Amino acid sequence: MGGMVAIELARRGRAATVCALSPGGFWSAGDGLRATATGNINRGATMVRRTHHLARLMMKSATMRRISLQSATPHGDRVSTAQAIEMLEDTIGCTITAEVQSGDDEQVDPLDPLPCPVTLAWSGRDTVLPLASYEKVARNRLPQATFTVLPNVGHVPMLDDPGLVARTILETTGATIG
Repeated sequence: MGGMVAIELARRGRAATVCALSPGGFWSAGDGLRATATGNINRGATMVRRTHHLARLMMKSATMRRISLQSATPHGDRVSTAQAIEMLEDTIGCTITAEVQSGDDEQVDPLDPLPCPVTLAWSGRDTVLPLASYEKVARNRLPQATFTVLPNVGHVPMLDDPGLVARTILETTGATIG
C-alpha cells in the first residue's frame, strides 16, 4: 500500500516526486478489483499463519521459498532462508492489514494535473495487482503520470531486481549517483 500512500502524499503537497511500485487503490466500489487484491493478500497471510510453525524448516528449501513467496516474487528461490523467514514473520505481525483493507473508499482518486512528477512502475509479473487488471484505471486516474512496466519482476520487485528498482526511482527523482 506504500505506492497508494505516496500518491496521496503528493495530492496533499507532501511529496516532491513519487515513484509508486505496483500501487494499490486503482479500483472502484463494486468492480471486484479491490476484493481480488485483498483476497490475494489475505489468502497468503492465512497460509503463513497456518504453516508458521513449519516455516523455519520449509524456508531452508529453495523450492519451498519459490512456492511460498510466489505472490511477492517469481524468484523466491533467490531469497535467502533468513530473509524469507523474516518476510513471513512480518506478514504474521502486521496488525494494520484489515484496517487498510476495510472499505472501497481506500482508493486512489483522480489526480489531474499532477502536483509533482509521478511514475507508476508496474511489475510485469505481478500476481497480486496484475497489470492487465489495473492499468486502464491507473492511466485514467493519473493521466499525466509516467507509466512504465518493470519486466520479469513480481509484486515486490526489489526482491527480483533491486538494481532495476533503484534505477527507476533515480530516474523519477532526477537524482544521480556519484
